[in-house]
Amino acid sequence: MTDEMVAALPDFENSDLFTPAEKVAIRFAEVMAGDFRALSAELSAALREHYTEPQIMALGWRMAIFVGYGRLVYVSGLQGVGGLCPLSFTHEQLQTQAEAGE
Repeated sequence: MTDEMVAALPDFENSDLFTPAEKVAIRFAEVMAGDFRALSAELSAALREHYTEPQIMALGWRMAIFVGYGRLVYVSGLQGVGGLCPLSFTHEQLQTQAEAGE
């Protein structure tokens, strides 16, 4: 995911940067992070158009880990810790270094 894609996430539905499959995965992530019981039949069908059952389970598992970790950080009062160590590089810089073999 590029920095441009990260910046486009708030309006991902209207962005050309994401594939239809990625948009479905992002909608799935929003539901998993919020009211997961609100998973609609429409979203469930859209997931199955783009992903296999094992892929859906893998996506859900990763989402559960990140959402759970975020909630643990919040209830532990550690949400400000990440701000103490900002990243001094972009995704593109890392990708360029990797491609150059650095």
